[in-house]
Amino acid sequence: MDPATTAAPLTNDCDTEVKTNKTGPRSFWSWWPSWRPTSMSLLKTTESRILACIQNDLWARFVTLQNHNRIWTLTVTNKGVRKPDEQAHKTPLVMVHGFGGGVGLWIRNLDALSHSRPVYAFDLLGFGRSSRPPFPSDAAKAEEQFVNSIEQWRQSVGLENMILLGHSLGGYLATSYAIQYPSRVSHLILVDPWGFPERPKPQIQEGQRSEVVKRPSPPRWVKAIAAIVSLFNPLAVIRAAGPWGPGLVNRFRPDFKRKFEDLFDDNTMTQYIYHCNAQTPSGEVGFRAMSESLGWAKRPMLQRVHLLPPSMPLTMLYGEQSWVDSSSGDKVVQIRSPAHTRVLLINAASHHVYADQPGEFNKVVENICKSVK
Repeated sequence: MDPATTAAPLTNDCDTEVKTNKTGPRSFWSWWPSWRPTSMSLLKTTESRILACIQNDLWARFVTLQNHNRIWTLTVTNKGVRKPDEQAHKTPLVMVHGFGGGVGLWIRNLDALSHSRPVYAFDLLGFGRSSRPPFPSDAAKAEEQFVNSIEQWRQSVGLENMILLGHSLGGYLATSYAIQYPSRVSHLILVDPWGFPERPKPQIQEGQRSEVVKRPSPPRWVKAIAAIVSLFNPLAVIRAAGPWGPGLVNRFRPDFKRKFEDLFDDNTMTQYIYHCNAQTPSGEVGFRAMSESLGWAKRPMLQRVHLLPPSMPLTMLYGEQSWVDSSSGDKVVQIRSPAHTRVLLINAASHHVYADQPGEFNKVVENICKSVK
C-alpha cells in the first residue's frame, strides 16, 4: 500500500450512532445515551475540522485487524516532494497518543514531521474512533491486548519497521511493544512517558508521625480524576455529567484551548477531547487495569526497560514543567547505556510537549529521524 499515491476522503467510514428504542419501554439506560451530547458522528465531524488544517497529503481510513477490530489511522506525506518514491522508502514515523487522546492532538506536528518521510498516527484500541472492545481486568493481559493491537496494525498496514514515538500512556505501550518486537523498531522515542517509576513506599521522617512521600505535585485536573478513579473508570465523570460534560472539559482543561488558540478561536479542541472520551468506555478500562492510580503503573516499566536490546536507540523527551518526573529518564540511562540512550528536556513545556512547544519538539524529532534511513 502506497500512501503517497492513494487518497481517500475523510467520510468513507461506517460510523454508527447509538439510538434509543422508541417503541419499547423506556428504562434508565435507554435515555442515558441521548442525555450525553455526543456520538461517533459528532467526534468524526469535530475531528474533520482539525484535520482540515493539514497542508500535506492526508490518507485517513480504518485499518481492520485480524481480530476484526478497526484502528482509525492517518498517513501524512509531503505533497511537495519531487520524488515520492524516495520518501516512501524511508523508515516511517509512527506516533502513538496518550491516555484520553486521539490523532487530532498531533495537528501541530504532522505537517512538519512528514517533510522527509511518511508519518502514521492512529487512535489506540479503545480510544478515539477506533474499535472499543472489552478489556481484561488483569494488568498484564490488558497491556498485552494493547500491544497485540499495535502489532496487528503494523502487519495490516504493511510496515517492516518504524521509528516509534509514544506520548504518556502511548510511551509506556511503545516501550512494551519494542521489548516484544524489537526488530520492528528502528528508534524508540518516548515523550513524557507514563508508568516508568515504581510507586515509592511511604517514609516516616524522624521526629514526625505522619508519612511523607516526596513527589512532584500533579496538576489540578490529574488530582480531580484521581479522586474518582478508584471507584469508577477514569473518565466516568465526563459521561455522568451528561449535557454538562462539554462544559466540564472546558473548565478542567482550558489549557487545550490555549495550546491551539492560533488554529481555532472556538472550542474545537476541547470538544474533540470531550467527544473522544464521552463514548463507551473501553481503552480507559484497560488503563484502569494497568494502573494503581493515575500516577503509577502496576507493572512499572523501569523494571523491564533492560529487556530492550542494548543497541536500540532510545530518546526520552520531557517537558521542563511537566508533572511527570524526568528522573526516570536518568535511571533508564543508568540501566541501559549512555551510548544508545538520551534524555532531553524541552524548555517551557508541560506534559503535552508536542503542543506546548511544537517548534522545538518538531525540530528535535526531525533530527532524530534524520539518523534513521
